[in-house]
Amino acid sequence: MAGNLTQNPHSVRTGEREKVLEVAIGREVRAFRKQQNITVAEVANLTGLSIGMLSKIENGNTSPSLTTLQLLADALSVPLTSFFRQFEERREAVHTKAGEGVELEREGTRANHQYNLLGHIGANESGVIVEPYLITLTAESDRFPTFQHGGIETIYMLDGEVDYRHGDNIYPLQPGDTLFFDADAPHGPERLVTLPARYLSVISYPQTN
Repeated sequence: MAGNLTQNPHSVRTGEREKVLEVAIGREVRAFRKQQNITVAEVANLTGLSIGMLSKIENGNTSPSLTTLQLLADALSVPLTSFFRQFEERREAVHTKAGEGVELEREGTRANHQYNLLGHIGANESGVIVEPYLITLTAESDRFPTFQHGGIETIYMLDGEVDYRHGDNIYPLQPGDTLFFDADAPHGPERLVTLPARYLSVISYPQTN
């Protein structure tokens, strides 16, 4: 059953405008002002700018001139460039060509079970770590141990068929099927039905400092 999404995957953030230059500047101005326990009225007195103009700047509703920014920088005793730090913050992307994923051994895996890590971004502003794997199962093996770890996991079946356990339930996965689950419950392939089997496994969990 379809539900209402809380986030638009195609949004360009025209509503929040979080990464628009004016909003980034406004957030920094407000943050520096609050760090120093200075009111908007006090900044107005120091800079000669109106309270209304300062409110527009802090809310990202206007594009301040360099002269205005210099007045604010002097009033707040910060470098002018400090107002741009959030806007210029680096955002990472990882491009992994076909066949170039990092092959690794995962605890509990068996021979002929291949795990390829397709990319990894460490600490980031989202506060979430995501690990995408391409898993290939090419031969029968003894009974699988179940995995259990924090976070949320999504499996998307590409080839073959696998009966996949999550907690007390078994889900038959065929190409095109998706399984989305709380990874804290015991989970893993219960039976290899049709080999070779390949599926994407995407694990996400909160990053720790």
